[in-house]
Amino acid sequence: MLVLVAPGQGAQTPGFLTPWLELPGAADRVAAWSDAIGLDLAHYGTAADADEIRDTAVAQPLLVAAGILSAAALGDVSPGAVAGHSVGEFTAAVLAGVLDDTAALALVRKRGLAMADAAAVTGTGMSALLGGDPEVSVAHLEKLGLTPANINGAGQIVAAGTLEQLAALNEDKPEGVRKVVPLKVAGAFHTHHMAPAVETLAKAAADVTAADPTVVYVSNKDGGTVAAGAEVLDRLVGQVANPVRWDLCMETFKELGATAIVEVSPGGTLVGLAKRALPGVRTLALKTPDDLDAARELIAEHGVA
Repeated sequence: MLVLVAPGQGAQTPGFLTPWLELPGAADRVAAWSDAIGLDLAHYGTAADADEIRDTAVAQPLLVAAGILSAAALGDVSPGAVAGHSVGEFTAAVLAGVLDDTAALALVRKRGLAMADAAAVTGTGMSALLGGDPEVSVAHLEKLGLTPANINGAGQIVAAGTLEQLAALNEDKPEGVRKVVPLKVAGAFHTHHMAPAVETLAKAAADVTAADPTVVYVSNKDGGTVAAGAEVLDRLVGQVANPVRWDLCMETFKELGATAIVEVSPGGTLVGLAKRALPGVRTLALKTPDDLDAARELIAEHGVA
């Protein structure tokens, strides 16, 4: 059984959209999206530097656009399930037929702007903890006033909070944690710091029509499957200030009988987690169009085309 997954913020790198725009019709599609949301996605995906695409309001629609574009390049694929990490849930919602691509990108653009505004109130950020016992790490983070914003499984937890709290974490790591790695994000996402963005996004989502998923949709709120489009949309709004439980998503993939996972562009992060947490499951990341043939072969073996 094939699962398609979509990465979240921090997966972007300068120029990563360039090779995807060379595919037939891709540049026109991205230009249409850019006009619809008032953001030059082609520029940011090809010519912008790391600091420019670190901007929350830019990174989020850029990631979703790349995910949709790369998934479309696979052809007519029917996965057994879809899921997304953080803003990648919007990509997953498009792949599941819950939202159309333009509506999803318009909503993500508003999400990114609202989260950027919320992040500007206080200096905040996120850092990944590598290794250690999850229970020990979570207790230690709470002692420092930090939030375990992403519990990713495979020995990885992402802490979020103020820059001062993150500096304290660097000096006082939880027992067993090998390394603390700052992430390429500009705020403490999936924490109470993002509460103002939830309200803004809820107002924007009120005008959006959501269809029921056509494939199994796995929510990163709790790893549960969601069958109603309205509930998917509600969860997309609420997850801005809620922790991401990717560990529970991977447990669900296992329960569903997943045998292969393909991560859409800019793939790599979620496949890395799956390799450690789901031994025996085949994985492939769509980094460039050069990966498409291998992905199609994997899909032919494990998916329904």
